[in-house]
This record gives sequence, C-alpha cells and structure tokens, in this order.
Amino acid sequence: MKVPQQSASRYTEILAIGAGLSGIALLSRLQLEYDFTDIHIYERHADSGGTWWVNSYPGAACDVPSALYSYSFAQNPRWTCMMPSAREIKAYQDSVAARFNAGEKMTFRAEAIRAEWLEEKRRWRVSLRNVDTGECWVHECRILFSCTGALVTPNIPEIPGMEEWQGEVVHSARWHPAVQVKGKRVAVIGNGCTAAQIVPAIIDDDAALVTQFARSKHYIQRAPYFPINAVTVWVLTHIPLAMRALRFLVFVVAECGIRFQSMGVVGRVSRWLKRREVVAYMRKMAPERYHADLIPEFEIGCKRRIMDPGYLISLHSPNVDLINTANNPIHLDPATASIRTASGNSYPTDLIILATGFKTPDFLPGLEVLGRGGISIRDHWNNNLGGPGSYNCAVNHGFPNFFVVLGPNHATGHTSAVMAIENVVDYALKVIEPVLRGSVDVVEVKKEAEEAYVRRLQKALGNTVWATGCGSWYTTKSGWNAMSYPWSQAHFWYRCAFVRKRDWVFSPAKQPRTKVWRRKRSGATVPMVVGLVAAALAGAAVVGARQEGITVEELKGITVEGLKNVGEAVLRWVHERL
Repeated sequence: MKVPQQSASRYTEILAIGAGLSGIALLSRLQLEYDFTDIHIYERHADSGGTWWVNSYPGAACDVPSALYSYSFAQNPRWTCMMPSAREIKAYQDSVAARFNAGEKMTFRAEAIRAEWLEEKRRWRVSLRNVDTGECWVHECRILFSCTGALVTPNIPEIPGMEEWQGEVVHSARWHPAVQVKGKRVAVIGNGCTAAQIVPAIIDDDAALVTQFARSKHYIQRAPYFPINAVTVWVLTHIPLAMRALRFLVFVVAECGIRFQSMGVVGRVSRWLKRREVVAYMRKMAPERYHADLIPEFEIGCKRRIMDPGYLISLHSPNVDLINTANNPIHLDPATASIRTASGNSYPTDLIILATGFKTPDFLPGLEVLGRGGISIRDHWNNNLGGPGSYNCAVNHGFPNFFVVLGPNHATGHTSAVMAIENVVDYALKVIEPVLRGSVDVVEVKKEAEEAYVRRLQKALGNTVWATGCGSWYTTKSGWNAMSYPWSQAHFWYRCAFVRKRDWVFSPAKQPRTKVWRRKRSGATVPMVVGLVAAALAGAAVVGARQEGITVEELKGITVEGLKNVGEAVLRWVHERL
C-alpha cells in the first residue's frame, strides 16, 4: 500500500481516527469542557456511526438498555423501546453529532494507513488514503486518538468450497440494501448474538426456508422489559432528574452483574442460580428436539450472554431448521448449490449469511502505529507486555500523546460500552489538560506504571469466569485476555476520575503557543458537587481496592491525589471569581 511522503497538507491540534460512538464522544466533550474545535476526524466509511452504521442487518439492535447505551451529556428520553434498533441508535448518534456540528470536522471515505511519532517536532504524522480514489495525503497533529473500536474486521470462517461458491454470500457486518431474503432458501452460519437477531427477523421477512448451522452453544436469557409509552416519555422529558434517576437505577442493576465474573464463593453460587434460571427459560421456550444443541455445559458468563430477541420461539417455525456442526462439519458444494454436512445431508441454499462476528483481538485494524524509535505498537504489545494491553486501557509507554478509546481490556461484559468510552475520553482530557493550556508539549505514561498495570490486570482476569476455557472471543488460544475488564464499571470510573501524576511524564513546552484552551468555568456546580464526589469516591475506593487487590498505601496515594485535584478545582473556581 502506498504511503505518502510529501509534507503535511493539514494540521490540527487533535486528530481522531473513527467517527463512531468514541469519535463523537471525544468531539462533544472537547466542546463542552474547553470550547475546543481544533480537531478533525477521519472515517473510512461513508457516514458516521461506526458499528451502528456498519451493522444494518435484519434485526440489528442493542442488547444493553437504552438508558445506559447513550451519552451522559446527551440523555434521550424518547427511546421507543428498552433495547433500541440499530436504526434508532444511528438516528440518536446523528442528533448528537448535529448538536455539536460534528459534520464540519469529519472527512469520510478516508482510511488512516500509518501514524508516526516525530520526536523533533513533538507531533504525530498520520498518512491517509481516499478509499475511492486512492489519493494519499498526510495530516499532522499534537495529540492523536484512535476511536476505531475493537470489533471492526469481520471474521470470515474457512469453509471448504467457499472460494468456488457462485451463490450469494454476505457477512452480517457487510449487509447492504440489495440483499433480499424473501422467497429464498437462506443459510445462517453462526450462533451468537447476531445470529439470534437475524433468524427471527428474516422469518418475518418471508424467507422460504431458514437453515442455521451452529457449531457452539450460548446461554440465551429472557430480555429485560421496561414499558416505554407516551406517559413514560412525558415523565422522562418533563420531570426534573427523572431521566438521570432511571439511568442510575439501570446502572446499579447492571453493576450487580459483576458478581457473575468472580471465581469466589459468591460468583460460583450466583452463576449456579443464574444457570438454573436461564436453562429453565431455554427449555420452556425452545423446541425440545433442539435442547441438546442449544444448552451449554460451560460456566454461564464465560461467553457473551444473549438477550433473547424472539430467537428461541422462532425455532418452532416449520420453515426453520437448526443443525449442530460441532461434530458434523460442513462444506459448500458449488455443483449443486448446497451446503453439505459430514454426515451426508444436503441443504440447497440461495443465500448464505455469515453471522460469525469479528476478529479479536484486532485493535487499530489496518493502521500501523510507530512510536519512539520507530517501534510499532503491535511489537510493543507482543514483545514487551506479552499481548495487547495498555495503562488504564488507553495508553502505552513509548507512544506519547496517543490514546486508544475502547482499547485493550475496555469491555466489562455486564454493562454499557458507552460508559467505558466516556470514562476513557474524560480521563484523556484530564491528562492532556496541561497540553491544551500550552504549558506542556508531551504527556507519556511511565514504563513501570504501564507494565505493573497490565500485569495486575491479567492476574485479576485469571481469576474470572473468562479463564474457565469455554473458547470465547474474549481470550486468545494462549489464554491472553485483551478484551475484558476484570472489575466493575464503577471501579473503572474511579480509575479515570483522577490522574496519578507520578505515573506520567509531562514534558514542558519548548516555546509559547499563540492559541491555548482552558477548561470552562464550572459555575456554582463545583462546590455543590465536591461533597457528592467525595462520598462517591469513598465508596468506590473501598470497592475498587477490594476488586483490584491494591494495597492500602496505593489506595491512600490514589485518594490523596484525587482529593488534591478536587481541591485544586475548587481553588481555581474561587480564584476565577475573586
């Protein structure tokens, strides 16, 4: 692939790669906190929205309650249901982007190829390519954000006969309007969250026959229900704090799911009780002939749970067939336009839908990131850390002024990814505040802090349900878990609430800048919130310390650092008004 060598054609203080949930959150928070607009976002697709623009397959929807799957600064009281569709989430994202005039700061169909740290200039040099024309250019920035997410590259299974197959094949993440299922014999390959949404949806779209080929099993549980009607919308819109109260309630309920991850007594008992409940539900809803093919034997929680979107009841349909391929592998027979199993059965097929998920871990797909000394971030992860890992799930030593939103170990498994996004973005803005003020040029996490954090995190993950060997996409074959966060989202919020400055190196600016940005006045809210923050931190500190296994001295250090920052914020507020 051609990499441009010409001088930088553009410069902005901040550059972001990816215009999905993370990119929109970053741009929005910069405006809210600093009135900052010197940012540009590049997106390789034709529109913003990220995963909710890409995933437009039949039945695509969120499996996290909408009250949490939204930004804290742009809460939406007008969701039409508890688990909104992809189309509704995309419309919500568009409304937030429009509110902050994001379109003016975005370039679409632009793919980032390489990002290289320029030590002399203390900048990042990003090489880009127009996806349609092949035109190349470079863009320099002081601070670089990767907002591409972790579930990007479709996982295409290696099925014998695929290369010779002449029929229609589409991956769920590459769905397009031209794909029609009406009157067709459709084969769905896969049995995860996506397949569970597609199967009932294409039955409703009048597919003539649906044959699902499933190699693995998953726990499929009853989806939670909360009535949303005109009265609900009115209350959430007009009653002060009603929307925030609902969001907090959903957050607390979701956080209770953390107990299923532990391998301790509480975790084991909780999983045993939950498994009884879920298995009973699956036996009740699914046809008896499929029970052995559907109900897993591994620990519940080891794989991503599936909120039933009507999948189990759809298996009763006379034009649906479920084939277990765990010990009965399939191959494609182009001569007869059919899928054959090792047992000899043949299934004529007009359309194959690959509901096989994404390659993981696959951070920074298609992008070569070169830090100090020209070392690539992938070499750094594999050779220096043992696998993909980052300090606070976002930064690495040797890669100054570079932040990965939804980076290694960002997913909590029991709550909303949007909350993790906001936590990382808010943390990054705290770290780069002296850069925006003009007093510092470079921020970089220390090597020992990065390594200690990754070691502690991997050790904690070894004592979770994800390490029990179910073969989930959370872990690699070697057992390295680069996807999951072992503690609660409340704990992650606490980790992101304050910057442990002793873990960072702040390099002073070489020369004065003509343009600087300062955090907005926080108004009378700051003194009022201090007490609430202190109370919340006290609880979070105790929970966080127990979950992460940090020492009392470390806990004191974090808390003192946090209280110091709160005190400085209050003093700044007082100083601005004197």
